[in-house]
Amino acid sequence: MADNKAKRGGADRALIALTEKYEVAYWSKKFKVTPAKLKYAVKKVGRSAKKVEAYIKLQKHRASDKSRIALSEAYEVRYWSKRFKITPAKLKAAVAAAGHSSRKVEAYLAARKTAKKKSARKTTKKAARRKSAA
Repeated sequence: MADNKAKRGGADRALIALTEKYEVAYWSKKFKVTPAKLKYAVKKVGRSAKKVEAYIKLQKHRASDKSRIALSEAYEVRYWSKRFKITPAKLKAAVAAAGHSSRKVEAYLAARKTAKKKSARKTTKKAARRKSAA
């Protein structure tokens, strides 16, 4: 359905018309999303600008929340400890050391793993030297 250009009241301003290029450009810029994401949001929740704005904010919040580790939630602790293949206690220690970002925790754990491998190599070399010296 095309936008009625004769109506200029508040009811028309509160709706998003995907058939008009200028409206798609305006709302995309206002909500700071691509036109494709705007169209998807309108199809998902309807033409109301308020509903679309709420939906887009929720999606942005969820996207940023996915990469953070919330230790206060038991299911999050279970998920991340399984993902990193460590115990919940080690996960809590890693989060305390590196922060709540999953990327930082992953990098921290990888650095600790390589440090352990290096120290294990040194101890095996020392043990080999002791055996050959004896």
